Amino acid sequence: MVETAWHNIKLKIDRPVIVEGLYDKIKLDSIIDAPIIVTDGFRIFREREKAALIRRVAERSGVFVLTDSDDAGMVIRNYINSILPKDKIIHLYIPELPGRERRKKVGSKSGLLGVEGVDAELLRKLFLPYSEGSVSAESAPRGDITKLDFYLDGLSGNEGSAERRRELAKACGLPTNLSSTALLAALNMLYTRDEYKEMVNGQFN
Repeated sequence: MVETAWHNIKLKIDRPVIVEGLYDKIKLDSIIDAPIIVTDGFRIFREREKAALIRRVAERSGVFVLTDSDDAGMVIRNYINSILPKDKIIHLYIPELPGRERRKKVGSKSGLLGVEGVDAELLRKLFLPYSEGSVSAESAPRGDITKLDFYLDGLSGNEGSAERRRELAKACGLPTNLSSTALLAALNMLYTRDEYKEMVNGQFN
């Protein structure tokens, strides 16, 4: 009997995933078993029907948001943040990886790979904690890193805080253009408070 490699099995995810483009959807379709909603880039801003669909599915189960790590991806995230309750969104992030997708003759303006160009194994690791048979999104362990921690660690409210946040985000494999609030939320999903403190001490001390 031939054992199927675990990385060839789709991860079953219990909520829809919002991505920017069709090729992002195609990439994720090979990795996860979940409804995938495509924003078609900035078209979502003027397509009220799609925004209404996202609101409706979010009410029922919540959604994952996975956009490119460039500024355009952040604009789309912020728009989704503006139309949905915060407790209905789980943000997933890909790191800032320089490169160009194979199908494109010219890379993106940012020079970074989008979701479609990221290694499949990296995407699997993003969704694995939320897959069926693993810890659910609702009960996934979260840190208790606070805004006060950010202030005391020089990540907010201090001279040079923005640069320190960029350095920490890069070290964690997160987009460097995250706001203070978005970075705090991402770190709380990924690390315990002790792990966070260890990273900060290692990065800046």
